[in-house]
Amino acid sequence: MTDRARLIPLIVACPLFLQNLDTSIMATALPSIARSLEVQTLHLNLAITSYLLSLAVFLPASGWLADRFGPRRVFCAAIVLFSVGSALCGLANSLPQLVVFRVLQGMGGAMMVPVGRLILLRSVPPARMVAAMVWFTVPGAIGRLAGPLLGGLVVTITSWRWIFLLNVPFGVLGVLLALNFIDGTYEPLIERFDLAGFILLSTGLVGLVGGLDTAGRGLVPPTVTFAFASIGALSLLAYWFYSRRRADTIIDPGILRYRAYRTAVLGGMPLRIAIGASPFLLPLMFQLGFGLSPLQSGSLSVATAIGSLSVRAVMTSAIRRVGFRTLLIGATSLTGCFYACYGLFRPGTPHLLIFVVLLFGGLFNSLGMVTLNTLGYSDMPKLKMSRATALSSMAQQLSISIGVAFGASLLTLTAHLYGGSAALLSARDFSPAFFVVGALTLCSLFFFVRLSHDEGAELRQR
Repeated sequence: MTDRARLIPLIVACPLFLQNLDTSIMATALPSIARSLEVQTLHLNLAITSYLLSLAVFLPASGWLADRFGPRRVFCAAIVLFSVGSALCGLANSLPQLVVFRVLQGMGGAMMVPVGRLILLRSVPPARMVAAMVWFTVPGAIGRLAGPLLGGLVVTITSWRWIFLLNVPFGVLGVLLALNFIDGTYEPLIERFDLAGFILLSTGLVGLVGGLDTAGRGLVPPTVTFAFASIGALSLLAYWFYSRRRADTIIDPGILRYRAYRTAVLGGMPLRIAIGASPFLLPLMFQLGFGLSPLQSGSLSVATAIGSLSVRAVMTSAIRRVGFRTLLIGATSLTGCFYACYGLFRPGTPHLLIFVVLLFGGLFNSLGMVTLNTLGYSDMPKLKMSRATALSSMAQQLSISIGVAFGASLLTLTAHLYGGSAALLSARDFSPAFFVVGALTLCSLFFFVRLSHDEGAELRQR
């Protein structure tokens, strides 16, 4: 690839860097934020899921906005909104304030990544798509790499508020690069916005995740949790019937008829739910369960990001030589095993051993995700790319937010089973949670084994 061909994937991946940095750095700082705001640590999962849920809710509009106002303009506006939300989070003085500002931050994030991926898909020819996707994931991996260490360092040296304020200069850099290197020409879309579909879909997503997020933790009465989940399920069912009668819906479930894309979106959901749960659980286990400092926790958690980044060097050749199906099956199986192995960690486990296990867990996890993301668009027509990226990004963020809520619920359940409390977690409370997360990952195999052996052959040859 030429230098400019590499530069475009890196620029549009700046939002992925910001999101991964934000999520990983916050996970390390959760205990410190909880002490500062005087709330239970597990209640702070609301600050993570509110952001991720905001992403999922507003993602469906990203494709329409990009087509209507231009990808570059929407891309830059999204980064600005994300940065403003980050600055406000750094000024929050209570959990409700933090949750509200995280929702605002998520509104910007909802447009950043899918519009950036759309710019990439429209700018890079198919012959260079595999290599471009590898470069596209590099900034995100760097964000995950820097997050745990930076979070531990910031919390140790200064206030947790700086973990949000640090996003602002990176946002400014992303806007400047986009304005200088991304083509701003586009043909405006005249199609109207599907407001009714957006309301139905948003209500469904908020209801389902809200029900899972509040289940069994005493945040609201059980009747409210049940009402959330019921309204969410009914709204999604209504949207399904609504979308079948219209051709201009904000999200078209009909594009799931493309097998590779369906495998990436639906088949990848268990894997992505596990990916959401693990980074949430690990820092809590190290700090609350093992008694490590934020800096020590970040130094161990960074191993997963190192493993994720290291796989990029062999990704292109691995896809060409082994094939998509074999890579997905092998990487997912090993990822599930390593997630389960995290449950075997104990306070006395040598840190070097923990680091090595986390490194290989991150490596195989990244191997599977890059393969899945590359294969997902191999059979998608160009005219449907904007809708496809919106649905894929929505499903991804929804899965990760479910993963965080799922991880918090698992910890609450295991703490009660052991006769303890979610307010006072111990090391033993984390083992069953990781075993369940590992088993959940393997559910993706039911989709991956159905792929043909020559799936994505055209991409491999190119």
